[in-house]
Amino acid sequence: MSSIALFNSTFTMEKEIREKLAAASGYTIVQDNDIIDEACLRFKRERDKVAQALYNPTSVFNKFTLEREHSTALLKLVIAEQISRPKIIFSGFITHLIPSSASHILKVGVFDEKKGRIKRAIAEGLAEKKAKNLIHESDVKAIDWTDFLLAKTVSDPSLYDIVIPVGSNNPDGVVQLIMENYQKPAVLETTTSLQAVKDTLLAAQVESALIEKGYSPSVVSDKGYITLLVNKSVLNFSKLANAIKTIAQSVSGVQSVEVATGKDYYVSVYRAQEFSLPPKVLLVDDEQEFVETLSDRLNTRNYGSHPVFDGEQALGLLSQETPDVIVLDLKMPGMGGIEVLFQAKVAKPDIEIIILTGHGSKEDEKTCMKLGAYAYLQKPVDIAQLTEKIDEAYKKVAMAKLAQAKLHS
Repeated sequence: MSSIALFNSTFTMEKEIREKLAAASGYTIVQDNDIIDEACLRFKRERDKVAQALYNPTSVFNKFTLEREHSTALLKLVIAEQISRPKIIFSGFITHLIPSSASHILKVGVFDEKKGRIKRAIAEGLAEKKAKNLIHESDVKAIDWTDFLLAKTVSDPSLYDIVIPVGSNNPDGVVQLIMENYQKPAVLETTTSLQAVKDTLLAAQVESALIEKGYSPSVVSDKGYITLLVNKSVLNFSKLANAIKTIAQSVSGVQSVEVATGKDYYVSVYRAQEFSLPPKVLLVDDEQEFVETLSDRLNTRNYGSHPVFDGEQALGLLSQETPDVIVLDLKMPGMGGIEVLFQAKVAKPDIEIIILTGHGSKEDEKTCMKLGAYAYLQKPVDIAQLTEKIDEAYKKVAMAKLAQAKLHS
């Protein structure tokens, strides 16, 4: 028995269409929240982090932490098990986790022009400006998700078996079109499509095992035969290949493993190690050459650092990101370090902030420490001294998170 995967752009009567489709088919609805909740329950993950994988842009620290890949792999595991069940209407961003090779699942995209969507939003009681903002935000999230996952835009027709422009259609008309296509022989279960479900589950299991160790190659499964495509930079390809091959072979159901270079492969520095999340360090300094060099030096020492060049950029980034530690220059044009320190601590008090300055006074140091700075260091600073302070600050952050987790467990 087949299933349906339904993706709607916002304000295209998504709730009405979903519920009428369930009534017409008798199928169970499974939405994003259902898959997120199951992933969090089974794998003991924070819900916010898993939800961010679906809805938030990729973090500037993600190349160090692989948090989005990790959460996505867990979502893939859950959805891979769900698509083996019949009579389900999958709805939302999760539909893009269902592979096209599972051809017995009808993939439907429901879209409309912005003018029609704005009109519906206003009819629901939203002001026009609010409606436009919500539509823009939801479209950006959807585009980012399919780009991250599939390197395609969300409206790409190749992602769907049928694309329905809402236009003047009502929910009943959209459901009728879906059910007409659903009855076609092309959507019937076949030996090939059922094998694709098994391949999807095994690939997700392998991908999850690899990401747990800090590796993120593309994984292709074909009846138990696994191909790992390396797209990241490496220095010693054979060493990397042996490492990831060993991990993949340890997954139950894997028959054999081949490692190859992907289309984005290039040779550079690769740091092979047991995976653990590095401290996320935001560097704020108007001396661009200095802060970029410092970032490079920290990255080679297993710190996930990202530089910005003024206080406004730093605070803007904090609206989207939560670094563990900030290394902040005191004297900068425009918004100075003391103001950034104050606002950052108000916005996200758990972040530890290290002040780094070449022109500070004792009075400045006193002010910074009173505002909650973790440390106050003078330039030029020895990299060993700086990393020692970062480690201390990160340990404090980690201990606070652990205590908070125990409190809510």
